[in-house]
Amino acid sequence: MTRFPLRDRIALAAAVTSPLLLALILVPFRGGVSSTNLALIMVVAVVAIAVAGNRLAGALAALSSAAWFDFFLTRPYQSFSIKRGADITTAVLLLAVGLAVSQLAARARRLEVLVVTDADYLARVHDTAQLAQTTRSADAVVDHVKRQLTELLQLRGCRFEYGSLLGHPARLEQDGSVTVGRKRWDIDQRGWPQQEIELRASAGGRFQGRFMLTPAQEAHPDLQARLVAVTLADQAAAALDATGPSSQG
Repeated sequence: MTRFPLRDRIALAAAVTSPLLLALILVPFRGGVSSTNLALIMVVAVVAIAVAGNRLAGALAALSSAAWFDFFLTRPYQSFSIKRGADITTAVLLLAVGLAVSQLAARARRLEVLVVTDADYLARVHDTAQLAQTTRSADAVVDHVKRQLTELLQLRGCRFEYGSLLGHPARLEQDGSVTVGRKRWDIDQRGWPQQEIELRASAGGRFQGRFMLTPAQEAHPDLQARLVAVTLADQAAAALDATGPSSQG
């Protein structure tokens, strides 16, 4: 652990202890607060740790939060087993959302910006994670993400190309920037370039396809929105990587 900066070492320690302490604080309220709301409170700890530390700290916090949520806040209490189907789904979603948000926070930390301060952004990540966990169709996740991207990025249209990589269109990069050719495009000042833009979808280092974005004129999505868009594309790629598309349309 000595290879990590002090800030990251503190975050790693907090990733182990903070979710435990938060779960203990929530124990008196577990009878009157729904499991979903308790899980969302645990996600707050993941976000705080990921912003303060690094990707590893965020992932560890997500795992720790899911474990202590299971142990203290779901029946049977003080046991790492869950009997109710709804609690199992909530625990899995807590882990999935925590991991997704930790990735988003890590990207934002590199850019020295705040992350997921808008509840709508967090809700989009949560809804996509929930769909990915409850549907057997990766195409359903892709279609859902297309709708999310259209709203989030103020697009005129959005389509998905499975496993293709043709031409050299403008690109929405992993860090939320936009490039046209080899040059960075100042989207904050100029808005979207008026051409189709690709957003690549990869999971586990494997390219699954790309979302092709048709921007609306005068749209200026902020950096947070663009980072959330990248996270949503990654979630769609993860669903494709796990199950594969049911169609190629």
